[in-house]
Amino acid sequence: RLWQLAAMKGHVLSRDSLGIVEAVNGNHHLALQHLMISAKMGYEPSLNCIKNMFKEGHANKAQYAEALLGYRDAVEEMKSPQREE
Repeated sequence: RLWQLAAMKGHVLSRDSLGIVEAVNGNHHLALQHLMISAKMGYEPSLNCIKNMFKEGHANKAQYAEALLGYRDAVEEMKSPQREE
């Protein structure tokens, strides 16, 4: 319940944890939704989980591509000249 509240407020680790729990419980559709959100927030472990779901047949190519593009966009948004120095 607390992970759900934290995830709704944007806590990326909680969102990832919810995805993992749902995957372990066999709820792959719901797991993918949670992991997609955290991957699009720039959380690489979630992207890796989606990649594994794709390899195992629980996500399709379009979903994996969406996660890759969302992750890339998030990482690009976080870049700044000050952080690069």
